[in-house]
Amino acid sequence: MPILSIRHITRYSYRNPVGLGEHRMMFRPRESYDQRILACDLTITPEPARLHSVHDVFGNCVGVAGFTGRTRELVFDSHVRLEHTPLPAFADVDGEIEVYTGAMPFDYSPEDLPDLLLSMQRQFSDPEGVVDAWARRFVRPLGRTSLQTLLSEMTQAIYADFKYRARLDGGAQDPLETLSLRAGSCRDFAVLMMEAVRSLGLAARFVSGYVYSPFSGLGLGRVGGGHTHAWVRVYLPACGWVEFDPTNGIVGNTDLVRVAIARDPRQATPLHGTWSGLASDFLGMEVEVDVRTENDGQRQPPAVKAVGVAG
Repeated sequence: MPILSIRHITRYSYRNPVGLGEHRMMFRPRESYDQRILACDLTITPEPARLHSVHDVFGNCVGVAGFTGRTRELVFDSHVRLEHTPLPAFADVDGEIEVYTGAMPFDYSPEDLPDLLLSMQRQFSDPEGVVDAWARRFVRPLGRTSLQTLLSEMTQAIYADFKYRARLDGGAQDPLETLSLRAGSCRDFAVLMMEAVRSLGLAARFVSGYVYSPFSGLGLGRVGGGHTHAWVRVYLPACGWVEFDPTNGIVGNTDLVRVAIARDPRQATPLHGTWSGLASDFLGMEVEVDVRTENDGQRQPPAVKAVGVAG
C-alpha cells in the first residue's frame, strides 16, 4: 500500500492591507478502511487568532479560522501523509450487481431510503429532458440492465467523448451546458454524471479531494493533477457507496483521495472566506497541489501552479 504525500498551498494576494473574516477549509482527508492519515500539518500565515475544527452534516472535517489585524497576503499550507489502499470497485461481488429495471426511484430498502432521498433529488432543471435522454443511452432498450455495466459505461463515455478544461473560478456549470459544449472541468463532469444517475432514480453524491497523477515522462498521467479534484459516488445496496471518476475513466478509488463528500458541490468547497477592503485590492489567488508517493523522488515534475478565485 503506497504512502502518499499531499502538499496543498493556497495564496491570496492584496494590493493594500485588508481585514480578514472567517475562513473555512476542507483539507483533511476522510479516514476509512482505504485511506489512513499518518500525519497532518496546517500552517496559516498570518497566524489566525482562532482555529478549530468541526464536523459538518456529512461528517467532513472543516477547519475554521478567525483573524485579527490586516494583511497583504494570506497563505494556507497543508501537508498530509496518507496510507492509501485502492480497492477494485466490484471485486467482492459474485456475478453482476443489482440491475436497473426502469422503476423510479430505484428499489432501495425501506431502511435505507429515508437517508438517501436528498441524494436522489435533482439539483438542475432539465425541462426538455436532455440529461434524462443522455442517461438512458446506457440503459438496454429491452430487459434488465446491469448497474455495474451502466455506471461503468457512463463513466467511460464522459472520459472518451468530452474534453477536459481546467477552470478554477465559479461553481459547477449546468449539466445542459456540459452536454452542449462536450467540455468542462472535473467538477462539471462529476455534476453531469451525478444528475444523470439521479435521473435514473439512483442516489449520488459529489466528492472533492485529490488525484495522484504519476509522472511517466510522457505527460502528467491523470487529468486533474496539480489542483483539487472532483468525482462522484453512487449508492448500490450490494456494494455500498462506489466511486466513479468520469474525468479519468476510473471505476473505484484508484489514485483518488477523498476529502469531502456532499449532496451539492457548493457544500464541498475546499476553501472559502471573507475579507474587507476595496474590490480593487484583490490581486488574485494561486493554488499549488502536489500529490506523490514517497518512492517518486525526483521523477515527479514540479507542482502545477494554478491562478484563479476560490471555488
